[in-house]
Amino acid sequence: MSYAVIKTGGKQYRVQQGDVLRVELLAAEAGATVTFDQVLLLGDGEAISVGTPLVEGATVSATIRRHGRADKIRIIKFRRRKHYKRQQGHRQHFSEVEITGINA
Repeated sequence: MSYAVIKTGGKQYRVQQGDVLRVELLAAEAGATVTFDQVLLLGDGEAISVGTPLVEGATVSATIRRHGRADKIRIIKFRRRKHYKRQQGHRQHFSEVEITGINA
């Protein structure tokens, strides 16, 4: 089974064909096809190609399934006995993509 390590949104992901993963928000409509060209590593069984820093000519294609927002997280700053408390919430935007192909 071939796999690849791609970089998008400042993070690295190990992907195979058929994988569904959440990445940072992409500027494309749901249902559109996107191509990740920052491929750091390609693996196919025992054969591994490591890029320096990228693998030349390698791309990973994916289809955007949907856009959404993650669960809310709470940010709390608190100092006991000092009358100091700050609360803040955050919901991160994401794009859910399905990997359709790995092209070496």
